[in-house]
Amino acid sequence: MADLTAFQSWIAGAAAELAAAADHLGELDRAIGDGDHGTNMARGFGRSAALAKEEDFASIDAYLKKVGMTLVSTVGGASGPLYGTFFLRFAGPMAATEDAGVHAFAQSLHAGVDGIVARGKAEVGDKTMYDALAPALEAFDDANAEGASLADCLRAAADAAAAGRDATEPLVARKGRASYLGERSAGHVDPGASSAAILLETAARTLG
Repeated sequence: MADLTAFQSWIAGAAAELAAAADHLGELDRAIGDGDHGTNMARGFGRSAALAKEEDFASIDAYLKKVGMTLVSTVGGASGPLYGTFFLRFAGPMAATEDAGVHAFAQSLHAGVDGIVARGKAEVGDKTMYDALAPALEAFDDANAEGASLADCLRAAADAAAAGRDATEPLVARKGRASYLGERSAGHVDPGASSAAILLETAARTLG
């Protein structure tokens, strides 16, 4: 079970990990994009983490909606709307939930990932963040179907996201700025898949 404090720890943890990885994410993005993914993510999640110190939130969904709006307004490029949509949609099933269990989290994860698909129109193999999120969602569902705890479901999702991230390296990008490079985009891990894997790994450590 995960309460509001746990979700705030998730965002704080993600902010710290993304800040630590900002240079690496920037290097990945410079290879196939404009190089600002690391600084954008560090700024957006840093602002989101600060919300817990600046405001009192009455519920998990109110907090996550504010996180989503903050990401939309502070993360540049395509990542801001995509991650913002993820959290805005993720918050919906958490309404009136004070201590989220595996069922509520599964509903939220589906809603969040569906929101990214609706906005980005990405498919597996496009070399985007969805290449990490899609296998993460599938692994979470598989573990949930076997009766696993929230912690074990999140661990399965995080491991699958990491594998999905790594699987983007040989792919030729079909979406975003990287797609302009054609075959030259192959041989590089996708920065969006990398930040998505960090988000899932932090969730496994803080929410389980």
